[in-house]
Order: sequence, then structure tokens, then C-alpha cells
Amino acid sequence: THFSAAGEVSFKALLFLPGKSEQMFDSTIVHRNIKLYVRRVFITDEFKDLLPRYLDFIKGVVDSDDLPLNVSREVLQESRILKIIKKKLVRKALGMLQSIADTDKKLEEAQEKGEEVKEDAEEADEGSGSKKQTEVLYPTLWSEFGKALRLGLLDDGTNRARLTKLLRYYTSKSEEKLVSLEDYVDRMPENQKDIYYVAAESMAKIKQMPAFEDAVHQKVEVIYMTDPIDEYVVGHVTDFAGKKLVNLAKEGGVTLSLSEKEKRIQKQRNKHYKPLISWLKSLLADRVKKVKLTLRTMSEPFFVATGENDVSAQLARINKAQSITFDQGETSVMGILEVNNRHPLVDELYKRILVDEEDEVAKELALTLYDTCALHNGFEIPEGKEYGHRLGRLLRQSVEIDADAPLIEEDTSEYELEIEEEEAAELAAAEKKKEEAAAKAAEATEDDDDEEGDEEADEDEDEDAEEVNEEL
Repeated sequence: THFSAAGEVSFKALLFLPGKSEQMFDSTIVHRNIKLYVRRVFITDEFKDLLPRYLDFIKGVVDSDDLPLNVSREVLQESRILKIIKKKLVRKALGMLQSIADTDKKLEEAQEKGEEVKEDAEEADEGSGSKKQTEVLYPTLWSEFGKALRLGLLDDGTNRARLTKLLRYYTSKSEEKLVSLEDYVDRMPENQKDIYYVAAESMAKIKQMPAFEDAVHQKVEVIYMTDPIDEYVVGHVTDFAGKKLVNLAKEGGVTLSLSEKEKRIQKQRNKHYKPLISWLKSLLADRVKKVKLTLRTMSEPFFVATGENDVSAQLARINKAQSITFDQGETSVMGILEVNNRHPLVDELYKRILVDEEDEVAKELALTLYDTCALHNGFEIPEGKEYGHRLGRLLRQSVEIDADAPLIEEDTSEYELEIEEEEAAELAAAEKKKEEAAAKAAEATEDDDDEEGDEEADEDEDEDAEEVNEEL
């Protein structure tokens, strides 16, 4: 697109959006994407402050009549005129991206109806310098430049609202087509108050999480956030269109509107299971900061969440993997244990601790369930070796083997006999090969003798023939 800006500062600009990304975040590469002219005289293409770093993929030309011709780079960096130009260029670049996304939506709607997209007169005037768009482009642009735009959300607070509208994600109800937050909000049911998302390494990983299982049961659309930078994005974009972004892996999950009767039932349920909750708090005091009955609908006995204002398990793992310097509290997360009282293993725990709170089987079962659930929800467990031992003991008991049964004494005589038989067979095979080789050598010697005899006879015949010729 090309445009002219008038007013406090006047300039002309041409912006071009490439179809493929370059190495934008490599500090060793000097990007010469914007060429600066003053009164049509080229000044520089190494000036980095005309566009922010996250828009490095946009190329263009800027020509201003308000800048002096003989100006140094140091003066340019402090120029108020350039700051105004930068502000307008950024807004125009983001507007160009938004225009492409809006045109995509019109094209898709027109394709569904079998119609052609008609350009409004107002839009035609505003975008008279833009190439007419005839195909869906934004999904390709998002795959190439989506990470850069998300980085802009972290760095550019001034344009955060504009950048938020450019975000695109796959969701549980749109796994093949990217959707915007605006699309998500437009199709939210009236009783849904928040925007729900789950962050993990992949869509497949998200679908295995208990938090996702509950959302599917509640028929709630879930946004899939599969890029590591998404966890940082939601730290800066906490709401959209008055709707709060809620991580289902954190405490609370899908917000349910309970009736008065359901609230009273929940109160009695909490009272009934109070002995189990207190026992688990004592047993897991150094691992969790809170234990409560869950309101989630899930098939797992436990669910380990994080507090609403705490670092999620996914973000803590990303921070640790990237070796970013954080406080210990941000890389080692104390979870909130949510207990599913409807699960048969939890019911067995409850029955056992009512009889004896020192029941060793109950303790090992609870610890193993917690560690398994913590791993499933992305947490690290401090005592992996102990977890393996506990799991081994429980598996032994499940097949009626004593939990502390020692290793079996191994009888190797059978193996030794097999080894002797194999060695004897190998020896016999070697002897057989040796005999075959000797037989072949003897045959070869006989053949050589026959050939020598034939050669001598031929030589005698030749000599006789020569003598006859000489006599003649």
C-alpha cells in the first residue's frame, strides 16, 4: 500500500508486505527494510527506528519534505518529526494487516453465499493505493509473522488493542480454521462469562489434559495455545471485549452458575469429605498449598491446578527450558489439589482413612495418585525415584505379589547347558566347513595336474610338427 500523510508532518510512504518471513530476530543481520528519502534524495536504509522490531518483516520507502537533507543519523534518532512518522507508519502497517483480515472474512462469507465481494466506495477511497485482494491471505501471513505480532503485544503497549485484534488461534470447535478473539466472543453462549484457553506443546497434548475434558463436557469452546510465547501474551492481554481470558489449567476452570440448591448440596459435600481433605492437606503439606473438592467433570481422581495469580506449570517449564533468570518461586510451582470425590480410588481412600489415618496403603496410594496427576498436568515431581518405587509396590500388590518381595534367585544352569549345545554345534559346523574346503582343494589340485599333462602333450605334438617341416 502507498499513502500520503498531511498535517503536522507531511510525507509519502510505500509499504510492502512480503509473503515469506526472514530471520527477523537475528541480531547479527542488518535489516534494510525501510529506505528513507528527503525530497526524493536517498538518505539511508540502515535507520532502525522507523518501524519497531516486531514489524521488521515489512519493507517500504518513506519520502519526507520536512527533514533537512544534510542530517546525521544521531540527529535523526532524536528527531520529533521521525517519531511522528514512525507512529503513523506503525498504525498504517497494522491497519494494512487488519484490512487483509477483514477482506478475508468478506471473501469467505461471499464464497459461502456464492457471491462476489463488492468494494465499498468509502473503502475504495481509503485504500486507493492498495492492491485489490482477491483471495484469502491472512492465515498464510499469520503462519509466517504470527510470532512477530505476538512479540509486539509484549513490547508495544500503545498498539496492544490493535495487535490483539490480529491474533488468530485454532479452537476446540474450529480445528481446521483459525479464528480471532472477536469470532470467539461473537459465538459465545449468553451464559458464558469468560474466554477459555489451554496452553500446551500441541493440540494433541491439550486434548489429553483433564482441564480440556471438563470444558468438552460443559460444551465450552477452548482456544488452543500451542506456541511458547502465548503464555507471555496472555500475561499482557488479560481480557478482550470485556471478557476475561481464563486458563483452564488454573484454579476454578469453567465458571458454573450454581442454583441455591446446588450450593447447599456442595456445602454438605464439603462437610462430608472434610476428613479426607484434612488428611490430604497433612500428607501433602510440602507439595500443595491448598486441597479442595473439585467442581470439574473429569475421569481422573485428582487434578493439580495453579492459583489464578501464580505462574502456570506450562510457563514455569518454559522458563526453566529457556534458562531465563527467575525467582525460584516461578520455576517451582506449588499446586492446588482438586479432588474428584466420585472416583472409585478416592472413595477407597476415604473409606480407609476413616478406619485408620495411618494406613500405609492409603498413604502410598494418595502419594502415587498425586505424583501421577502432577506429571499429567505438566508439573515436576521432586522425588522421581520414590515415585517409581511406590508405583512398583502398588503394581506388585495388584497382581498379588508381596510389596517387599526380594529379587528372585536366578538358576543359570539351563542357560549354561544351552551355551554348551550352541558351542558344540558351532564346532561341528566349523569342522564340516574345514572338510569341505579340503575336498575342494584336492579337486582343484587334480584339475591342475590334468591341465599340465594336456599342455605337455600339446608341446610334444608341436615339436614333432616342426621336425617334419624341417625335413620337408
